[in-house]
Amino acid sequence: MSMLTDDMKRVIREQLLGFVATTGADGTPNLSPKGSFFIVNDATIAFGEIRSPGTIRNLRSNARVEVNFVDPFIRKGYRFAGTSTVVARDDPSFETLLRSYGGTLSDRFRAIVAITIASASPITSPAYDDGRDEAEIRRHWTRHFKAIQPDGRFSE
Repeated sequence: MSMLTDDMKRVIREQLLGFVATTGADGTPNLSPKGSFFIVNDATIAFGEIRSPGTIRNLRSNARVEVNFVDPFIRKGYRFAGTSTVVARDDPSFETLLRSYGGTLSDRFRAIVAITIASASPITSPAYDDGRDEAEIRRHWTRHFKAIQPDGRFSE
């Protein structure tokens, strides 16, 4: 059964930055942004571990994880809950997973965290509750992000 829809894959590919929620052995929550996400197959997403000692420690004691991706311009996205596997660089399956990654950070990966998705659901903002459509929301947030840039414009 396919878990990831085409739109879910699009959001992951476009946004790249996923917010990973884990829980420590003592129950303390941890939320950490990861910018090295990629799609492995229709039921698995992964990220390269570069500088995530707290996340990795938590996943080794409790493999349950949730990841959120949100497009900040339209205030929509997806949440994925599942079970993680931490795959060290010296594990033979590391190279197999790495073949699915298309980014430039792979030399820095100390491990890959593969997440088998158990459930996926959409995220939408209350900004839509008053009847505004996606185009209106996009215009609003585009103006906002332009306004907070130096000189009021996006820089390159």
